[in-house]
Amino acid sequence: MELTRELATRRLADWDRRVISPAPGAAALRPSAVAITVAPGDAGRGIWVARRPATMRNHASQFALPGGRLDPGETVVEAALRELDEELGVALGPDSVIGVLDDYATRSGYLMTPVVCWVDEPVVPTPSPDEVDELFFVTLDELTAPAVFDSIPESSRPVIRIPIAGRWVHAPTAAVIYQFAQVVVMGVDTRVDHLEQPVFAWR
Repeated sequence: MELTRELATRRLADWDRRVISPAPGAAALRPSAVAITVAPGDAGRGIWVARRPATMRNHASQFALPGGRLDPGETVVEAALRELDEELGVALGPDSVIGVLDDYATRSGYLMTPVVCWVDEPVVPTPSPDEVDELFFVTLDELTAPAVFDSIPESSRPVIRIPIAGRWVHAPTAAVIYQFAQVVVMGVDTRVDHLEQPVFAWR
């Protein structure tokens, strides 16, 4: 079944989104938002996934969705759209937002909220070199490739990785994309808060 905006919106509206509330006494997580933007491409609809520059202070050379910390007073939708514009040069309005997926707590101390956007007209990104070293357009068909779940001695939780552009992408980005592919693209109820990140992403 081809994914349409109506179908994607309905699946997100029916989704019982899981919100993470900090445990009493726990260190506060820094609120952040990422944009999963479904756009048309030559090979069908897909999303943009970036690889960060090696010169970045945090998460250098890692794969990521456009996103970052919330500015004071911002909502997750506002932050996701702002970061999408700042990082990829793609300016969208709030009418492009079709839903929000589960919160995901990262090992590096962020509370990541994935905001799903939809555009019908072709868009040509202009990535910021300060934020993006490489930009990949990953089709929805590619996103449904099976994920791999590994074990590590440092955690009892399974570590997820997914194939993108001939490389392995790990959590937290892999966990967020995996839930999008399962819930929105395939219509499968799938939680990801139990999925672990590799040790190199813990800082």
